[in-house]
Amino acid sequence: MGDVDVVIVGAGCAGLAAAKALRAAGRSFVVLEAMDRIGGRAWTTDSDFGVPFDIGCAWLHAADRNPFFPEAQAAGWTLFHHDMGLDHLWFGKRRATAAELARTRAAEGALADCLAAHCGPDDRLSALIGDCHCLRANSTFAGPMDFGADDDEISVADFRAAADLDPNYFTREGFGALVHRWGADVPVTLSTPVRRLRWDGPGVQAETDRGTLRARAAIVTVSPGVMQFEDLGFAPDLPEGHMEAIFDLQMGLLTKVPVAVRGSRLGLAPFDDILIERRARHDLFLLAFPFDLDLMVGFVGGDFAWEMEAAGPAAAVEFVTDRLVDLFGAAVRGQVGHGILTRWGGERWTRGAYAAARPGRAGARAVLRRPVAERIWFAGEALAGAGLMQTAAGARLSGEGVGAELALALRG
Repeated sequence: MGDVDVVIVGAGCAGLAAAKALRAAGRSFVVLEAMDRIGGRAWTTDSDFGVPFDIGCAWLHAADRNPFFPEAQAAGWTLFHHDMGLDHLWFGKRRATAAELARTRAAEGALADCLAAHCGPDDRLSALIGDCHCLRANSTFAGPMDFGADDDEISVADFRAAADLDPNYFTREGFGALVHRWGADVPVTLSTPVRRLRWDGPGVQAETDRGTLRARAAIVTVSPGVMQFEDLGFAPDLPEGHMEAIFDLQMGLLTKVPVAVRGSRLGLAPFDDILIERRARHDLFLLAFPFDLDLMVGFVGGDFAWEMEAAGPAAAVEFVTDRLVDLFGAAVRGQVGHGILTRWGGERWTRGAYAAARPGRAGARAVLRRPVAERIWFAGEALAGAGLMQTAAGARLSGEGVGAELALALRG
C-alpha cells in the first residue's frame, strides 16, 4: 500500500462522506473496510423475503434536513411519510381502551416537559418516569425503541440533546440500497480491517493483514463498540479523556424480527404501529404490512434485544408469532411463514446498533470529536451532534464535516 494524505477506517456513511469531502478538496485517501461491503449499518437485502428489506437503518429521519432525502426523491425511490404515532396499544393480551391510548399519547408531552425541567443530580431517564404508567409506556419509545437502551441506562442530558426527528419517511427500495447507490463512486478496499493505528511517528500507520499503510492523518469511523473490544487498537494508547469517552458511549441495540404473514391483514392498515407492553421491559413494537407487503416487522430494544439475539432466530420468530396469536387468535399461527432476526449486537464490526451516552457522561460525544495530536480524527453517528445523532444521515454529516476540516488542516 502506498502513502496517502488520509487513511479512513470504515466505509459506512461517515467514512464514505469523509472520502467525498477529501476528494473534493484534492486530498489523497484510502478507505479501509473490515466487511465485504460498504454501508456499515445501512444494509438492504432481498434474499430473505424476495423484496428489499433493511437489515439496518430503515427510516429517513428528519427529512427536512436529511441529505439522503432529496437523493431518494431524485432516484425515484418510493417514499411513505410515517408519523411514528402509536395506532394500537396492548397491555399484554389486553387491548388498551381508547382512554388509555389517549393518555399514553398525551404522555409524550408530559415526558417532554419533564425533560425540559430536569435539573437534579440523577441523570437517568428512569428518574423522570417513576411510577407513572403512561410515562412508562411512552418511555418504551424514548428508551429501547429510540436509543436502543433501557431508561435507567440513558442520560437525561444526552436524550434531551437529541432533536425531534420528524418528519420520518420509509422507503420501499431500502435505505441501505440508497446509501450503497450514493457511495458506489468511492474507491474502498474491502475485507481489510485495520488492526492497529500507530501515531507515535510524524503521521499515522494503519496496520492491516495486507500490510501497513502510512498517512499524514486518519479518520476513524468505526463504532465505539469496536474500539471498546479493541478490534481496532491504538499505539500508543489514546489520551485518557478519549479512552473514557469511548467507553462512556455504550452501544445500544434495536433488533428486528420480521415475519411473513399471508392470507390476512388482521384488521390492520399498512404502516399501523402496535405496541405490546409486557412485564420487565420485554415490550414488542410491530410495524404492520409496510407498503402492503406480507410482512409484520417486530422490534425489541435495550436489554431485551440483547437477550433476544442470544436466544437466536428460531426463538425470536416464535416469540413474535406467539404475540400475534395473543392479539389476533390461534388462526394466525398458520398464516405466519418465514422469519429472521437481525443481529447487530453479534456483528464484530459494529457491536451494536448505535451509541448512547451513559448517565452523567453526555459530554463524551464532544470529547471524542476532538482530534488527537491533529492526526487521529473521529466521525460517525455517535458524533453527529444534536440534530441527527444516532442516524445514518448524522453519520454522513459528521463524516463530511470532519473530512472538510481535516482537508483544511492538512494545508498548514
